[in-house]
Amino acid sequence: MAINTLAISLSIPAPQIEVWKAIADWPSQGQWMLQTKVWVTSERTSGVGTSISAFTGPLHKFYPRIKSPGLLDLMTVTRWEEPARCDVDHHGKILKGSGSFILTEEGSHSTRFDWSETIVAPRALFLLIAPFLYVGVRISLARFARSFH
Repeated sequence: MAINTLAISLSIPAPQIEVWKAIADWPSQGQWMLQTKVWVTSERTSGVGTSISAFTGPLHKFYPRIKSPGLLDLMTVTRWEEPARCDVDHHGKILKGSGSFILTEEGSHSTRFDWSETIVAPRALFLLIAPFLYVGVRISLARFARSFH
């Protein structure tokens, strides 16, 4: 197994606290994440220890009645520094690794959003899926940024 990393950065035309509130509203992520349904699976809905699940696939709206094709991502928040940083541990059957988003105030109405994922997978498999993952996340983050216009 190899440790593989993807990272994307963009500016969002909104104050840092507004971006934080939107990104940390887990269930609403399905509104801008490409073909994804997101829900909280713990009593805790924010902070370290929060458990989140996300199902990504063309039939995501029908999950859990229809479970394929798609990928179930199980996550637990491991770091929470409101309104600047959230880290998660991916611990599903297929997707393992960590993820992070860091928000940095660029001005009173602009925030830099740095997203990264570290995926533990055989290098050849990662190289096969990385272009699709990158494009999907890029489209999703562009949708998220547009929601502030």
